[in-house]
Amino acid sequence: MSEIKKTTQEQGVFMYGDEVINYDIIRRTFEKNDAKPKARKVIIKVHPDQRVVATVPHDATPDSIREAMLKRARWIWESICEFSAQHEYVMPRKYVSGETQFYLGRRYVLKVIVDAEQVPSVKLQRGKLTVTLKKDCDERVVKIKTLLDKWYTHRANAIFHERLQAMLPKASWVDGLPSFRIMAMTKQWGSCSTKGNLMLNPHLVKAPKECIDYVILHELCHIAEHNHSDRFWRLLTQVMPNWKEVKAKLDDMAELYLND
Repeated sequence: MSEIKKTTQEQGVFMYGDEVINYDIIRRTFEKNDAKPKARKVIIKVHPDQRVVATVPHDATPDSIREAMLKRARWIWESICEFSAQHEYVMPRKYVSGETQFYLGRRYVLKVIVDAEQVPSVKLQRGKLTVTLKKDCDERVVKIKTLLDKWYTHRANAIFHERLQAMLPKASWVDGLPSFRIMAMTKQWGSCSTKGNLMLNPHLVKAPKECIDYVILHELCHIAEHNHSDRFWRLLTQVMPNWKEVKAKLDDMAELYLND
């Protein structure tokens, strides 16, 4: 088997509109016998720190690399913007109109309304998560957060039941419908007791359904294998072959989803 080595560091630059985008170039070197198609492609990756890296064939010219970057310029720029937006988790939430909230992997704009004639509520409508208060007060932030927490917990209960039912056919070792309860956690998405009872984090409902499925399947696998042994990971791979990619997606957004 031929060995592929990576060496660096070259850099390139291109313009997208008025924005200057810099990128690192990593050239692959490989033996002549290696005819892998990937070895002839320009592979572009945008990292969470907004660094752009192009891994290219060893003999790629600067012009051919730049052409490949320009073809994907829009995607590169959107990825940079998305990772930049994720950094808002550093700032504590103020629970004011205009802030971003998440539900099933989508971003929604928070809209706060004060209406004395309306019942306090949370509604998802027209791309906004609207919170209605009866009156403004010094405890406004606490009231908004409480309403949102209750809404997320209610939605999580419904969505988790739905996804658990959908995932059960994959978990042939599980008898019946496992019980679960919802509990907010700061560092875990879920857990499984030795008796096979699941605990799921309501913040998980902010993630895409495939991420919810991953966490549920992960915990269902613990019913068969109570630790993270090789057998556990083989079982998880059997029921969800792409779990690593899904887990990476969830990990990338974790601090933002968990931000209170």
